[in-house]
Amino acid sequence: MKTLMIAAAGIALSVGAAFADPIEGMWKTQPDDGSYAYVQIAPCGAAFCGTIVKTFKSGGEYKSPNLGKQLVIGMAPKGGGKYEGKVWRPSNNKIYLGKVTVNGNAMALAGCVAGGLFCKSQDWQRVK
Repeated sequence: MKTLMIAAAGIALSVGAAFADPIEGMWKTQPDDGSYAYVQIAPCGAAFCGTIVKTFKSGGEYKSPNLGKQLVIGMAPKGGGKYEGKVWRPSNNKIYLGKVTVNGNAMALAGCVAGGLFCKSQDWQRVK
């Protein structure tokens, strides 16, 4: 009985953490090389992935060849609104180790190389 109660408490905590880390939804990226995108983040296995669904330049929406590609790859929840996985940067076609922190409708995303010594970050905003 005690083991069952401990297991139930563990499940409740992990479910609560998942709801406390609201990464799912539509996010607007920060402009990179003059363009930005809307990225839909949804579950993919035990993690979260983000797919480019709309792209924009200064003249408005345009049909980028990157539409439908994953920008956020395998972001695993670490608790407290933090995630770790990979991010793809379309402007140079490279994949980086990624870290995300979600705080309400704001997301801080960093792509890093060399074990996290060099990182480039972006601030994203939730669209819906």
